[in-house]
Amino acid sequence: MINPFKRYRIDSLFIICFAGLITIVLAITVWTSYVMTSRELAENTSYYQKRLLEELNNEITGRLTSIEQISLTTSRDNDLLTFLSGKEDEFNHYRRSKGIQEALAHLTYSIPQIQAIDLYMEQPEWGDRQSYIQFHGLTEAATQPWYPLLQNNDFSWSEQHDLTTYNGDVPVLSFSRKVYNNSRYLGILVVHVKADWIRGILEGYSKDSNRMLLDLNGRELLSVGKSMRDAGLQEQDLRFTDRSGVSRLHTQHGVESLVVYSKVADSNWMLVEITPWERITSGSVKLAGAIITIGIGALLLAFLLTLWLSRQLLKPIAQLVRAMKNYDVGGRQAELAGDYTNEFGILFAGFRRLNERIQALYASLAQRYEQQRKAEIEALQANINPHFLYNTLDQLNWMAIAEGQEKMSRILELMGRMFRIGLSHGESFITIEEELTHVTCYLEIQQIRWEDGLEYEVHASQEIRNLFIPKMTLQPFVENSIIHGFNSRQTGRIQIKAEEEGSRIRMTIIDDGSGLAPQNKGSHRRKGGYGIRNVRERFSAFFNDDYEILVKDGENGGVVVSIAFPRLEEAQR
Repeated sequence: MINPFKRYRIDSLFIICFAGLITIVLAITVWTSYVMTSRELAENTSYYQKRLLEELNNEITGRLTSIEQISLTTSRDNDLLTFLSGKEDEFNHYRRSKGIQEALAHLTYSIPQIQAIDLYMEQPEWGDRQSYIQFHGLTEAATQPWYPLLQNNDFSWSEQHDLTTYNGDVPVLSFSRKVYNNSRYLGILVVHVKADWIRGILEGYSKDSNRMLLDLNGRELLSVGKSMRDAGLQEQDLRFTDRSGVSRLHTQHGVESLVVYSKVADSNWMLVEITPWERITSGSVKLAGAIITIGIGALLLAFLLTLWLSRQLLKPIAQLVRAMKNYDVGGRQAELAGDYTNEFGILFAGFRRLNERIQALYASLAQRYEQQRKAEIEALQANINPHFLYNTLDQLNWMAIAEGQEKMSRILELMGRMFRIGLSHGESFITIEEELTHVTCYLEIQQIRWEDGLEYEVHASQEIRNLFIPKMTLQPFVENSIIHGFNSRQTGRIQIKAEEEGSRIRMTIIDDGSGLAPQNKGSHRRKGGYGIRNVRERFSAFFNDDYEILVKDGENGGVVVSIAFPRLEEAQR
């Protein structure tokens, strides 16, 4: 992953970082305030709604209970029981019906909440169709909406329905009660209560509330606003048949609401209020909006502040970058502000000191270049000496041939070859082929001196021979073997191998000499002498730590020299 502070402009990173930080803090603040205030508002709303529902429930219970008491008192009236029993003659029966009709009409007029009263019996009397008191046959009761509720009960309240009157349809709640006399079923007394009256109590002072009146079985009798089905509730929900409580409602359409339901002691009614969650949290949304507005303002101020800060920070950096870009050795240098005493002042002072050192170094390099030029001229003059030496060795060789000194002639020839490879036109690296030729010439000279008492083998593939090695690497170790390992001996054997090991080349020199015996531990053979020390120093300069030179006793005597270095396909400079 790329570090953005290494790629993008500092002022842009400043603005992005500060803006991102403020945005994150703002988002956390808005979310936290919204959650906390929403929870607090929901708790307060549910508490006050529950208290209000309890008051409304007490009032509705008192009103409806009085209707039930009136119905009970009326159903036990002797005149009504005698009238429903049908044991009188026709004249008395008619006269009693008029009295009952007047009594029920008086009851209706005295209690404005009662819309009408119906009486169902075996032999109904004909009455005025425009009257609020109506007599019906029992067979007609089966068609009424409240009738199914009386199948397993002696009395019940019906759901809201429309009552047909001479003034049109009127919404009512009907309380029906069976009338008995000495366990004999005589008829049904139905008191129709105005639904608008109960709805007015249920609304209270809230015209946009959603409240419902339920019976003990969780059945909706009347609602203000949305009905249970419209609000996503099920009738006869178990939560509405026990006691008061609060819950959250999630509908299938994604609408969330707060449901508060209340039931007071000794009451047969349950009041339920449903409030949309968005209405409860509207205050939280406004608060969040205010925080967002403040946050946007803070974000704008942060943008301006970071822009100003970034410019103040980038101004000296820009000066330094411009000075570095226009830097010219020996030319006119850019002026840097001198009134900075902080880190920028340290950078400016460091840049000035660096310029002074560069100027001094440039002058030193110019002087060194002049000295090098002189040295090259002297080296060109010194090249005459190797040519003189080559010619001299060649003349000595012809003189040895003329005198019949074949061994001397061969030695001079081998020395000339070694001398040419050793010089190598001043190059530090030569091919392994040339290095092996160099050490082979040395071994052949030693063979001539030992008169065939010295044996040697060289093993290296042609591919390895084409690679490069620092010159004069093998000869010091071979010379060490002959001088110290074969000391006081007339015979000896040396084996030289070159092998590839991955990305490295390993050169091995094995002799069958005296080895690193205790008497030889302190000798030059262990210390290596000047030649071997020179090899180690040159390898360290060329390869740092990426090389290996090991000198150890062989398993069958003698010494094993192991030299490892990187695989070089071309000469190094």
